[in-house]
Amino acid sequence: MKERTNQFMDQKELFDRLEELEWEDFEVKEAKTSIPKSSFETVSAFSNTNGGWLVFGVSQVDKTFKIIGVEGAEKIEQDFTTTLRGEKFNQKIKVRCVKYNIDGKIVLAFYIPASEQKPVYFNSRKNTFIRTGSGDQQATDVEIDAMYRDSAFGLKDKELTDFTIDDLDGKTISDYRTYMENVNREHRYNKLSTIELLEKLQVVVDSKITIGGMLVFGREDNINRMLTDFRVDYLEIMGTSYSDAPTRYSYRLFEEENLFRFYFSIFERLMKKIDLPFTLRADGLATDNLPQLVAIREALVNLLMHSDYFSPMKPRIRVFLDRIEFLNPGSLPKDIESIMKEDFTMPRNPIVTRIFRVIKLAENAGSGFDKMINGWKTYYDEPVVSGGIDFYKITFPLVKAGESSEKTSEKTSEKTSEKTSEKTSEKIILLIKENPAISANEIAEKMGLSSRAIEMQIAKLKKDNIIKRIGPDKGGIWEVVKK
Repeated sequence: MKERTNQFMDQKELFDRLEELEWEDFEVKEAKTSIPKSSFETVSAFSNTNGGWLVFGVSQVDKTFKIIGVEGAEKIEQDFTTTLRGEKFNQKIKVRCVKYNIDGKIVLAFYIPASEQKPVYFNSRKNTFIRTGSGDQQATDVEIDAMYRDSAFGLKDKELTDFTIDDLDGKTISDYRTYMENVNREHRYNKLSTIELLEKLQVVVDSKITIGGMLVFGREDNINRMLTDFRVDYLEIMGTSYSDAPTRYSYRLFEEENLFRFYFSIFERLMKKIDLPFTLRADGLATDNLPQLVAIREALVNLLMHSDYFSPMKPRIRVFLDRIEFLNPGSLPKDIESIMKEDFTMPRNPIVTRIFRVIKLAENAGSGFDKMINGWKTYYDEPVVSGGIDFYKITFPLVKAGESSEKTSEKTSEKTSEKTSEKTSEKIILLIKENPAISANEIAEKMGLSSRAIEMQIAKLKKDNIIKRIGPDKGGIWEVVKK
C-alpha cells in the first residue's frame, strides 16, 4: 500500500488500513503518550448505547484522519484496560484490543461492548454519556433514570405496593371475568373465586397488589397515588402534521380508570381509522381474516404491555390523516431485527402481559411484531420502527400497498416534511441567537423533540453553512452565518 504517513486520509482509507475491524461506531484519539481523559466519556457512551471502537494513535481534523501512532503502546494498553476493570467505572468493562503497526507507527483499537447493566459512568453519576450522531453527549437525568429502569426490565411491575384488594376497581374485575368467560370459555381460571383469580394473575401477592395488577385493575385515583399523571394519550389530528391541521387535535381521550378501560376505549376509535370490509365488535376479536386489524390491535396491546409507566414521557397514540403512531416510553430490549429474527419475547411488564394473554388479547409466544408488521403490509405500506435510548415508536402508514396514488401521497408527505423541517430549523436558529452556548440536548428539551431529531437538523444547518460551531463541542459556541 502506498505510504501516507504525512498525509491525511478519509474514513474509507482509514478503514482500509485497519481492515481487520468490523466497524459499527468509532472514535479516534491521538493518545500519543498518555490516555486522554475524553476517552472515558467515549467508553461510557459506547457502553450505554450500541458499543463501538475506540482507536488510539490517530488524529482527526474535520472528516480527515492521520496516523500518528502511540509511544509506549504496551503501557498505554495495560493502563487503559486496568482502569476499565478497576474502581473508576461503576461497572467492570471488558474490552478487546487489536494492535496495528502501520508505517512503523503503533495504533491501538479497543472494542467497547454495549453493557447489559446501564448506566455505565466514571467517578460519579453525572459522568454518564450516550453516543449520538455528533459524538459523545452527557446524558440527562431523565435518560439516566430510564437506563436504571431498563436495567430492571421485566421486574418493575412485579413489585408490591401498599395497596390491597379493596383499592382495586370491582367493576373492572367483574368485566374482565365476563370477557374471559366469553372469549376463553374452557380456561380453568373461570372456575376460580375472584381472589384466587387475582392471585393466579399475580395481581395479588401476599395480600398486596403488584404494580402491574394496579395498572390493569386499579381505580384511577389510587393509580395516581402510585404514579405521577397516569394516562395513555390518544389524539386524532386532522392533518399530516400539527402545522397543517386546522386545530391541534380533533379528538383526545383524556382519561380512563385503568389499562383495561384504556384498551377498549382506544381500540374502538382505532377500528374506525382503518379500512374494514364490515363492522366488527370493539373487542378486537374475530379478526383472523383481517390482518390489518390484528396488526393495529397488537400494536395497542404492545404499547400497554411494554411502556415504562414511571417515565415522565407518557404512552402516546397519534392518528394523522396519513399514518398512526404508537410511542412507547422505554426502549426495546433488543434491536427490531433481532426481535423479528428470533421471535424474541421479553415484556417490560410481564404481569400486565399475562393479564391480557389470558383473555387472548396478546400473543402467548413471540413479541407480536411479526403480526404487526406482516399483517399491516398485506393491506398498507410497511410499518416503520424507530427509537432512542428511552423510547421507541411504531408508525403505521395509512397508504394502501400498491395504491395508484402512492406517488401523490409521497409528494404530499415530502412537502409536509420539508415544511415541518423549515419551521424546526427556524426555531433552532432563534434559540441559538438567544443563547449561542446552548447545547443540542437543551434545544431538544425546549422544543419537545428528541435529541436525535435536533442533531439531524443541526447537521443540515451546518452543511448548508447557515450555522457553524466555534470551538470544541464542550465549551464552544454557535454562530449564525446567514439567515
